[in-house]
Formats: sequence, C-alpha cells, structure tokens
Amino acid sequence: MNDWQEMESHYLFATYKRQPVTLVRGQGVRVWDDQGREYLDFVGGIASVSLGHCHPAVVAALAEQAGVLIQASNWVYTVPQVRLAQLLTENSCFDRVFFCNSGAEAVEGAIKLARKWGREKRDGAYEIICALNAFHGRTLTALTAGGTEKYKAPYHPLPPGFVHVPFNDVAAIRQATGAKTCAVLLEPIQGEGGVNVPGDGYLRQVRAWCDQAGILLILDEVQTGIGRTGSLFAYQQYGAEPDVMTLAKGLGSGVPIGAVLAKEHCAVFAPGDHGSTFGGNPLCTSVGYAVLKYIIDNDIPGQVARKGQHLERRLRSLADRHPLVTEVRGRGLLWAIELDGELAETAVRLCLEEGLIANNVKPTALRLMPPLVVSEEELDRAVEIIDGVLTKMESAPQR
Repeated sequence: MNDWQEMESHYLFATYKRQPVTLVRGQGVRVWDDQGREYLDFVGGIASVSLGHCHPAVVAALAEQAGVLIQASNWVYTVPQVRLAQLLTENSCFDRVFFCNSGAEAVEGAIKLARKWGREKRDGAYEIICALNAFHGRTLTALTAGGTEKYKAPYHPLPPGFVHVPFNDVAAIRQATGAKTCAVLLEPIQGEGGVNVPGDGYLRQVRAWCDQAGILLILDEVQTGIGRTGSLFAYQQYGAEPDVMTLAKGLGSGVPIGAVLAKEHCAVFAPGDHGSTFGGNPLCTSVGYAVLKYIIDNDIPGQVARKGQHLERRLRSLADRHPLVTEVRGRGLLWAIELDGELAETAVRLCLEEGLIANNVKPTALRLMPPLVVSEEELDRAVEIIDGVLTKMESAPQR
C-alpha cells in the first residue's frame, strides 16, 4: 500500500473495494500508475471513457468551454445544451431531452416521467416492471428498480411501486402487468448483472406487449448506449424503439453527464416538475456534443461492431482451449467471460499483475469494456494476458 492508498483509508468512506493501484495519467486505452507502470485499461471508467483517456476532442472542448462559460443554471438558455439535445434527437427516435449528471439521475428522471404519465394518461398507474439482476444506479429509487437484493438489503424500507420478473422472459412481463402498471424498465443488455444478452426477439416482443397493454417501454442505455454494442444505441440493433431512454457514461467520455430522452407522446414534464442545478451545464454539454459528433462523424459504432466480432472470435478461442471458461457472452465492446467457480477476483488480480485492468462483474465472471477506440492489437494483447492468466489458474494445485 502506497502513501495515497493509506491516506484514502483515513479520509474517505470505505464504499469501494479498490484494486491496489493508483492511476495518475491516461492516454487512449493506456493508463499509468504513480510508480510509472503502464496498463491496458479494459474497464475504461466502467464503460464511461468512450473515446479513451484524454482524447483530443474532449480536451479541446473542455479547454475551450472552460474559458468561456462553465455554469449558468437552467434559469437561462445556453447554447451547448441546445446543440447537444438537437444532435441526440436527430440521431435517435426521440423528441425531447432532459440533462442531468449521472446514469442514476437519468433513471430517477425516467421513473418520475413514467409515473406522471401514468397519473395523467393511465388512471393513476404508477408501478414499473423491472428485471431480476438489473442494475439502474445507487440512488434509493434507482436501487429499488434494480434487481439485485444484496444492494438493497441495508436500505429497507424501499420505495413501493416496482415489480421484478426474470430477464428475457416476455411471458413474465405479461403476467405481471396490471391496472397499476405504467411502464416496463429494462437494460437492452444487463451490464452489471453479468453482461446478460437477451434473445434476439425479446425486446421486440416486449415492445409489442407494451403497445398492446398501453404502457411505456423505458430502456436504460446508460452502459449500452453511445456506440458500446456496435450501433449508436442498442435498441437500434433489436428493432424495438422505446418510449423513454436513459443515457450517461459514454456520452461524456469521462466527463459526468446523463440524459433522459422521450418521445413527444409521453414527454409530460412541465415547468417545475423536474430540475438539476448542474444538469446540462455548458461545460459538460459542450463535451457531450464533441464526443457524440466525433462518434457519429467517424462511424465509431461501425468500428465497434467490427472490433467486437474480432474480440468475440478471440474470446471463443479461449473458451475452446480453457476448461476454466464455461461461457463468453456480449456484443460490441461489452463482454463477460464466465468461469467455472467464484474465481473472477483472482483472475482480476492476476490480470493486473500482467498489466491489464479488468473487472470481476460478479464472482464468476470477468468483464471487458475497453474504450471504443481500442485497436485490434490492443484487443489481442488483452486476450493474450487473459490466456496466460487462465493457464496459470488451471495449473495451480488448488483453485
């Protein structure tokens, strides 16, 4: 433990189980610690550093806007906020945008929007159907919408109005829908739940059921959006347009920003219904605009799709060679390697020793979510490190 890590233990809440590394610099997919050691970063700020560390487009937007106007509040109009909202709506199926500071805030906003819509359009309906193993953020309501009990246990009583069903099960959603239901809230791919990929027809069938039942479909694309899965938004691959969508993470490429997007028919917020002091501030929306425009202009989603196919081939080759690997799953540049037992923490530690930062998304799974600008050579190097780690683990006397 170095001095910074020792100081952290004195001054900060012990809310994170950190890796024993102190990062001080980043460039692209690579980061350096305070000892000068270089790592491939395949966590990428938990899938938030979409263009890599210190991308020139991000640095330029930050520097330029910081010298002009950083914060102005939402009592006045600002240009970067409107420009980003226009770019988002022109490249999606949505009509309205609300900006906030994080994914959890975006989910909170979407829940409030759905409940107001239910009050006005569905005779006071307020319940939202969510999925088991889902993750929607750490604020109290977003936590309740999530489907992982261990995160909720310390905070009971929880807000009412959420019903949980198995993921990838349309029949369960149909059965759970009642007169009080106003919406279904899902991740297109469950990220924190283990990179759980649904069947190809799942979201289309959910969309059809929501239309039939007269309820909203909300997609949480905080982790899957902004090119992560090989299209600008994951819903575009599944052919299921949501009524409401949440974004954050990759939209700012490391700068904190979140957004709620909605179609006109359910954009029921009126003045005073929702707000945020820092949400949509000129600095973050200027960066968001620069990031999104770069991603669109350079067809980063198309590049991610091709790189994702390359990574999938390499990961499936690992699975063929290593009995420790029971499954690989994912899409684009969001993947999990399922292990035969609760070995992911050990795998993460060994990867770190070899210069690769990865994530044990659950005790049995190793998650990879590098910046979208990662090269095939960097993907290959990461797979080589994992290959060596798996070999070491399989040759160990006891696992």
